Amino acid sequence: MPESAWKLLFYTLSWSYGTYLLFFTNYPFFYDPPSVFYDWKSGMDVPTDIAIAYLLQGSFYGHSIYATIYMDAWRKDSVVMLLHHVVTLTLITFSYAFRYHNVGILVLFLHDINDVQLEFTKLNVYFKHRGGVYHRLNDIISDIGCLTFSVSWFWFRLYWFPLKVLYATCHCSLQSIPHIPFYFFFNALLFALTLMNIYWFLYIVLFVVRVLTGQMREVNDMREYDMDDGRKALAPRKKEGNFQLPSALKEGMHLKNGLVKDKRL
Repeated sequence: MPESAWKLLFYTLSWSYGTYLLFFTNYPFFYDPPSVFYDWKSGMDVPTDIAIAYLLQGSFYGHSIYATIYMDAWRKDSVVMLLHHVVTLTLITFSYAFRYHNVGILVLFLHDINDVQLEFTKLNVYFKHRGGVYHRLNDIISDIGCLTFSVSWFWFRLYWFPLKVLYATCHCSLQSIPHIPFYFFFNALLFALTLMNIYWFLYIVLFVVRVLTGQMREVNDMREYDMDDGRKALAPRKKEGNFQLPSALKEGMHLKNGLVKDKRL
């Protein structure tokens, strides 16, 4: 719950700021994606409001790499999540250095909205049962959140992202700047991001199929390990009449959702 609450706070602030930049200022990047390369020059000044967004996002994803390895619960997609954070931080760092910051703002805006919905839905899943009492309101909100999250993921990351960002970086960039630096490097990273979005969308599709076929009766995170396995691993082991703790716990390791992982630096 603290992990989701923190991420919800950050993504809400970051997406709100991105919305402000794209819809309440003079930046036309959302409605006119090719404009991200208009008047581009090597070493050009980065506007202060965009630089602030880059500072916040770069700091967060730098922390996220550490948090995924040493702090957050280990999940089935944690390796892919770690790769995602590395790719994102690389894009943020080098797009700022080579002054492709206009594209970066558009990329961040199209991705942060889904994380807001995801963490908000997960919090309501956790809050359904509090103090041994079932709360129907949180259950209803989590169901609605799951539906809107699924639709927005496809709309923002699999439809608008290729339509606006990849179209601008792959095609329009060459029209505006024929010999644009690091063309293949940045587009390769953006396509890697697209593949990861497709990978996570498969989790969403699998979740929907399980709900429709009756295999799941309530909203839950498909990436989580089975908690029953965790309880089995934590249970004392009997050996020659004596109970012994798992060796991993003796060594100071932490059990996260059924997977023993050393969280120490």
